[in-house]
Amino acid sequence: MYASRPAARPFRSVPSDRALRRLYRWALVLVAALAVMVALSRVAQGGEATATVVVQPGDTLWTIAAQRYPGDDPRARVDEIERLNNLSNPEIVAGETLRLPA
Repeated sequence: MYASRPAARPFRSVPSDRALRRLYRWALVLVAALAVMVALSRVAQGGEATATVVVQPGDTLWTIAAQRYPGDDPRARVDEIERLNNLSNPEIVAGETLRLPA
């Protein structure tokens, strides 16, 4: 009268060992990829060609830029020098060593 039916598989609320291993592998691949990207970005930042100059009494970023790059707009070069040396303002001191874009 009643047909027997196969028992339903029990619901599993915990992931299987295979699923956990797969998740760990993907996490490892993701972490490795992020590490490679960070390393490459640091190499790219440090790879910029530069020259150095020692600031003389009376020098300003403007005069250094105008002397070093006579055909270029000094405003753009001053901005580059500030960025390259992490300067928050254009004040420089005699004896200070500045990195200049090559």
